[in-house]
Amino acid sequence: MRTLLVTGPGGSGRTTVAAATALAAARAGHRTLVISADRADTLGAALGAPDAQPGPTALRLAPDDRFRDDLLALQERAASALDLLGAERLDGEELTPLPGAEELALLRALRDAARDDAYDTVVVDLPATPRTLATLALPEQLRRYLRRLLPPERQAARALRPMLGRLAGVPMPAAWLYETAARRADELAAVQRVIEDPATTVRLVAEPGPAGADAIRTAATGLALQGLRTDLVVANRILPDASPDTWLAGLAAQQHKTLDEWESTYDHVRRVPHLGHDPRGADDLAALGLTAPAAAPAPAAWPVTEAPADDSGHTYVWHIPLPGVTREQLGLIRRGDELVVTAGPYRRIVTLPSALRRCTVAGAGLREGELRVRFTPDPDLWPRER
Repeated sequence: MRTLLVTGPGGSGRTTVAAATALAAARAGHRTLVISADRADTLGAALGAPDAQPGPTALRLAPDDRFRDDLLALQERAASALDLLGAERLDGEELTPLPGAEELALLRALRDAARDDAYDTVVVDLPATPRTLATLALPEQLRRYLRRLLPPERQAARALRPMLGRLAGVPMPAAWLYETAARRADELAAVQRVIEDPATTVRLVAEPGPAGADAIRTAATGLALQGLRTDLVVANRILPDASPDTWLAGLAAQQHKTLDEWESTYDHVRRVPHLGHDPRGADDLAALGLTAPAAAPAPAAWPVTEAPADDSGHTYVWHIPLPGVTREQLGLIRRGDELVVTAGPYRRIVTLPSALRRCTVAGAGLREGELRVRFTPDPDLWPRER
């Protein structure tokens, strides 16, 4: 399954590009699903009448209902503990979704679409880039929290729980708590597999100009830090070259200056014309000239290479692509088996590859948009050569 995640700065036309891409994929014969969590249903307005065939299947999420069902189910499961505390039960009618409900609904939809296997192409109309990056980082972060707070290997055997509870003087965590944590961890792992799949790529949408250039540059850094692959930069709402209006001609010149920069920096840039009005319906979407997605590019792996040996012995280099970041924006901390990487406004905690866990950090450098972290084997942990 090919998954396209469409994002960009606010007001850049992400929803229109997502709708046009999904329509192009459907007309190319792909079984296509387009997902949106926008409460205003701008996706439906862009797609227009649903009778245009062939067309994509549109899924508009209802996070409120899912949040209510999940919370009521949790309340029922924890009924004995709540009764012990004298807590008053919540009714479904008084529940309103908390921040984050939309993001979780979106991640569930991604997981369900991959499991369903009913579609060849899934196009996701994501929020603005900062919120998108926070959403796509959730599965990895939440799995890490679960492992730290409820490590499964420390779950006490069923037969020992009553005795341990008496010895400790406090009730031991119930089995259902660990079971729920394990189930949630599996669900998050399924979402993370979709996000990290080589067939999942990101399309960045922006209007060319100074603000759009800054937004694309920052977004490219954040996406690379999360290991996400950008397969296309969509330069949206391109003005015509020739215009007698000097004001429009000045804007067009500014756009083309940014376009030249993008086309020299990014591998694939698609120019999408300004139609003179908001695109509505299949004909307008087709006029934008977006095509069905091609095969996914090679995964943006973070390879580990071995440097030539010197007097100090072997050196291993971990290559982390971070386009657009400067040395002043970069931070690096080793914490046990994890590396905390900060790039501009973004931060990620990554688990070291197994070989590097037995090494010490010897240094790091930023070259040509790539962070290169050097490791040397720790003599106390590395197998000794005979």
